[in-house]
Amino acid sequence: MTETYTCNKCQKAFCFEHLEDHRKQLAEKMKLIQQEYNVLKGHINPQNMNKTLLEKIDKSEKEFIKTIRDIMAYLRARSTELTEETNRRLSNLMDILSDELHFGQEDNRFAEEDLDRWTIQMKDIQENLEKQFEYTLAWEISSALNDIKAKIPVETRVEPDPIQIPTAYPCISFAVTQATDGQIDSLFKDLMILKPMERNRPVSDTCEIQTNQMENFLLQTFGFRSVPREFIVHRVRAFHLNEYPHQMRPQRIIHFPNMSSNSFPMTISEIISWQYSYKVYANKIDSEMTKEFLHKALQGKSTDGKEAFWMKFVVRISTCPILMESDGKVIHRRLSEDWSNRIKLISASGIDFAGRKHDIGDIQYYITNWQEVFQLDLRTNSLMVSNGRDFIPVKNGPAAILNEGRLRDSLVRMVRLRLRACDKEGVQIVVETGIGLDVFSGKQIGIDQKVRQFSAQAIRKVLEEDGQKYRNIRAVVLALPTSDQNISSTDVSDTFHDFENEFRNSNYNGPIPVLIADQDMHRLTIAIARQGFTVSELNPADSNGVFGGYWQNRWPAVEEKLALTTVGLLVQHHLINPEVLKRENYYFLDFNE
Repeated sequence: MTETYTCNKCQKAFCFEHLEDHRKQLAEKMKLIQQEYNVLKGHINPQNMNKTLLEKIDKSEKEFIKTIRDIMAYLRARSTELTEETNRRLSNLMDILSDELHFGQEDNRFAEEDLDRWTIQMKDIQENLEKQFEYTLAWEISSALNDIKAKIPVETRVEPDPIQIPTAYPCISFAVTQATDGQIDSLFKDLMILKPMERNRPVSDTCEIQTNQMENFLLQTFGFRSVPREFIVHRVRAFHLNEYPHQMRPQRIIHFPNMSSNSFPMTISEIISWQYSYKVYANKIDSEMTKEFLHKALQGKSTDGKEAFWMKFVVRISTCPILMESDGKVIHRRLSEDWSNRIKLISASGIDFAGRKHDIGDIQYYITNWQEVFQLDLRTNSLMVSNGRDFIPVKNGPAAILNEGRLRDSLVRMVRLRLRACDKEGVQIVVETGIGLDVFSGKQIGIDQKVRQFSAQAIRKVLEEDGQKYRNIRAVVLALPTSDQNISSTDVSDTFHDFENEFRNSNYNGPIPVLIADQDMHRLTIAIARQGFTVSELNPADSNGVFGGYWQNRWPAVEEKLALTTVGLLVQHHLINPEVLKRENYYFLDFNE
């Protein structure tokens, strides 16, 4: 028997004769590997490597120089546009300062702090003049450098000091591309460098100062007085005016909050024109949703349950100038300025998971286990009510279970109605805020984050599906202030990050550009109007249909703040504006059209 040997590598058995042949094959392979090694060693030559690298650097340099030259050529072509934009901003600042100086000298009513403030304003204008194109150049050059950097292998990069783009607060844009309208691109950049909102805002807490200010303005101008022990709806105080705008001389000029150098002047004819702009749009989800129902509901006479439920599919819209930002300082305006006439207020109700008697329909329609989540009156097996208004969650009870299909459908329908109404009224930039996402989102019953996520999905879905159909809307800005200015993690459960995650994770690239901003809604809206756009802002209204809600009660909710910081009471309250109750101002929108 012939003795064999097994190769450990290929596991084949060879006799002695064939084993020699196998060794020769291996030797040939070894010779080829040695040859390849020698060739490779020749390539790894510092002199040759340096030559190759320099050739690539020379080629890249030419490409990058061409890119920079193209950008500079683009900026030169835009020089006129950039100059006009800068001139408009500086002119606005100069006009405001001019009026303040004029009023101060005319009335001889100025103090040392006024002189200091005017000195600071002039210094700010001078700094703006010196740095007029800094932001625009930074954006364009940074964008080019990022493109260049992306082409350099990570392991060979030498990181330069980054160019800081001055965004003073968290904000992020979506669907802004090279094809985006240049005006919208420029607008977003300007909004990103606005002064951050004040965290310890004066228009907060009890709103005592602002409420007194509004009541005094209405008293001095129109003879306002509250009607003792009379309420429009539960806890919403009734009031009366001795003189209404349509009864006054149209040319008369009035000032908010009073006649002073720092006031917001307006004419009676302007107020009447704002009142005439009032419209109501509704999506008819029930045959009983008629104009008669709207006429009744807008007086605060909708019934608990079904009729209150319908109000989330009703929006009210009118021209509505803003009087002050969240810092509590009145905005000075010249009568010749038209920016305030380009602001429209959209009043719309959200879904109420806070558990209110009037909105029992929301609890029973969207929550499948509501009988387990809230305390029941054992005698009637109905929801127990506390303080005449609030349902009581079961202590240590189960989390609410949502009927997600119903919730999604309603949220989409509500967004679609708001945006269709805005488009019909000529709105170009829509400023939205979280509606029903604060105390009404159901945190106490464990559903708040899911409600926020579904709300973000609804806006994204409508923009993707309807964006091409809009005739006027060109962009949407979501004003979603965070409660903590130090928040940076996208894992934090707050409205800003839930919306950011929805648009980012869905790779939103719809036809309507979107900016999500941790910023004051008024500040954004005013900045947009000053740039010549017709802009809307959203008022999260109560389902009782009465504008301003509990504004006289010193409550700091969003709707009450809007009543105190805009002319909304003059144009959307049924006790002041007769247009609110005129049925010819009511329109039903069919989404199938």
